[in-house]
Amino acid sequence: MRRNNFVERSLTGAISFLKDSVFADEYASAKGFLQSLDPRIKAFTFVLFVVTAILAKSAVICLILYSLCLALACLSGIHMGFFLKRTWIFIPIFSLFIAIPALFSIFTPGEAIFTMDVAGLKFIITRQGLSGAVLFVSRVVTAVSFVVLLSITTRHFALLKVLRVFGVPQIFVMTLGMCYRYIYLFLEIIQNTYLAIKSRVGTSLGYKKGQHIVAWNMSSLWQRSYYLNEEVYLAMLSRGYTGEPKLSEDLKSGARDWAWLIFSVAVSAFLLMAAGRGTV
Repeated sequence: MRRNNFVERSLTGAISFLKDSVFADEYASAKGFLQSLDPRIKAFTFVLFVVTAILAKSAVICLILYSLCLALACLSGIHMGFFLKRTWIFIPIFSLFIAIPALFSIFTPGEAIFTMDVAGLKFIITRQGLSGAVLFVSRVVTAVSFVVLLSITTRHFALLKVLRVFGVPQIFVMTLGMCYRYIYLFLEIIQNTYLAIKSRVGTSLGYKKGQHIVAWNMSSLWQRSYYLNEEVYLAMLSRGYTGEPKLSEDLKSGARDWAWLIFSVAVSAFLLMAAGRGTV
């Protein structure tokens, strides 16, 4: 019972997390600072911040940009716990594990700042390795935070429209739009399938029988996904879909948008110049 409850809780928690991560439309429709900006200018400035974080040679610059990202999230009415969970899980944590080996003198020789003995082996953490690992993780966290903030504060079809404005190929935008709509249905199918198996089989299930049920459901889910994909695409074509995202309102730029653009360019230029001079 405990093992089955653990599987059920894990599956339900993972599905709920993915739903909340992908379908946070309430934040995109809220009245906040970023929601009021032109999606084209907002996307351009966020890409500029990401490029600045990638080109930064100091973790201080990434820290300044990350602080700006958190401030923008607060001004846009985004709950900080919701935002941090979606920016620190998966990619940043994975990058942290990647950066751990760079701490030691075996991979990054330099000035030793800490030495420890483990099972007769000496591990030395160098200053160069620590600064490199901190810079790498800070770059990843900052870039991921800006990308997530852009997706949360921008409506889905507006973001697709911006991709087309920036010259992203139509086939890529069309595939991305269809996948976004299909993910929710796919998660619902997984949840309903698990509930159906549990209601018919119960909590106790043999190993071989469980393998048979899982394999059969994987095959069935693949077939349903394939046919459903074809039917959805044909239905979209029959309703006049041409592959171009359409918005009920035209994209317009105002004084606030241009002021934000000037501010963003000035901040990025100042940080890059300060890094080049070695003052930051």
